[in-house]
Amino acid sequence: MSNTLKNKIARIISTLFVPPSFTIIIFTFLAFYLETESIKIIVTLLVAYTLGFAAPIILFFFLRRKNLIVDSDASIKEERALPFSIAIIFYLIGLVIFIYFDVNIISIAFWICYISNTIITIFINRYWKISAHAMGAAGPFAAIVFLFGVSASYFLLLIVLIGWARIKLKCHTFGQVAAGTLLAFVSTYIQVYFITKYFS
Repeated sequence: MSNTLKNKIARIISTLFVPPSFTIIIFTFLAFYLETESIKIIVTLLVAYTLGFAAPIILFFFLRRKNLIVDSDASIKEERALPFSIAIIFYLIGLVIFIYFDVNIISIAFWICYISNTIITIFINRYWKISAHAMGAAGPFAAIVFLFGVSASYFLLLIVLIGWARIKLKCHTFGQVAAGTLLAFVSTYIQVYFITKYFS
């Protein structure tokens, strides 16, 4: 396989699996797997699709149009703080809605992880460009492992594929991808475990 073709494949993977993509994937699953009431299913889907997917994507394109982000990979780490900070506002609004409609505690716990993990990312990003793509995939992986145990390990293949794509495109080093994966998985799993344990 030629290097050009590899780069094209890596670009497709990187574009398809931006962090907001996993938001709609995992919360669509959680909505139908955890909820029994139609209103809670609808609320979970609407929050995920609007505040977890559409709003961050629209924000990114708006910042690109205003030249506040130089490229589609947000390769300059200093430019990432603004979209991450605004995304936290989206997530906080979503959290209020989730709590108001009393959706499943696992969905609430996982949504809280979006807030806390993004705050951690902003802090780390001041000094080092940790992989948001890897974090965006590893967080949902932690939620799936929490629900189904090690039988969900096959999901790791997708994380490896995304990590390869980010490294191939020279957006991140192996260390940045590995750190993003480990941080998001451990942070998410611990938070979901304790939140569901003490508030369910």
